[in-house]
Amino acid sequence: MALIQCDFFSEALKLSVSMNVILPQQTSAQIGMEGKARRDKHPTLYLLHGMSDDHTIWLRRTSIERYVAPLGLAVVMPAVHRSSYTDMACGGKFWTFVSEEVPRLAREFFHLSDRREDNFVAGLSMGGYGAFKMGLRRPDMFCAAASLSGGLIRNWPKDMDEQRRREMEWVYGDLNSFPGSFNDLLQAVTDVVDSGAPKPKLFQCCGTEDFLYKSNLEFKTFIEDKGFDYTYEEEPGTHEWGYWDKKIQGVLKWLPLEE
Repeated sequence: MALIQCDFFSEALKLSVSMNVILPQQTSAQIGMEGKARRDKHPTLYLLHGMSDDHTIWLRRTSIERYVAPLGLAVVMPAVHRSSYTDMACGGKFWTFVSEEVPRLAREFFHLSDRREDNFVAGLSMGGYGAFKMGLRRPDMFCAAASLSGGLIRNWPKDMDEQRRREMEWVYGDLNSFPGSFNDLLQAVTDVVDSGAPKPKLFQCCGTEDFLYKSNLEFKTFIEDKGFDYTYEEEPGTHEWGYWDKKIQGVLKWLPLEE
């Protein structure tokens, strides 16, 4: 595998940004790891970080490079700060950045496929929300999306502290207008169904002791009868990297990679 730290300028954000990229490499002499690469352009997993993290975190907390080496799968990991993968009401256009600009530039910079069947997205926590948002809002681009302990339902507590409320308003604007909006995943599910667009394959998991477990159950209840190829897994676990390191390996086995 090749690991690349890619620093570039974002027209969407009007600033210099970074992403880490893992690229397949055909190898046979590496000790303890087999590298595989395809002759055609590489299938690609866009792997998204959580709210307190950045583009380096999946490499620092898991063995993602080792896990994808025998699959011939490229991995693109962009940084979006605390944006919730959203064109912020008071901030940068991070949805435009991650759903349009990053895939376009990654394909310009590297040998990546633009076929829907070769493009997947996954993430944890805030990135789980971002992954489902990308899969559901761009079903023309992604054939599969996976959420690990995702913040999928936005039920704003009445007793939310003022600093947290202010931050969420910077991201989404008026929180009372969130239900039914472009950023609402339940609305995104409904829009895919109503439009007749191809439904992405979805994988969702959450630990039963996770503080986001209840919202994950609510999303599960909502989507189960909507006709998606949908996999849900739960088991004992909290919001931590031991759980995500284990579950991302399952996600990689679940991806519909073509031989």
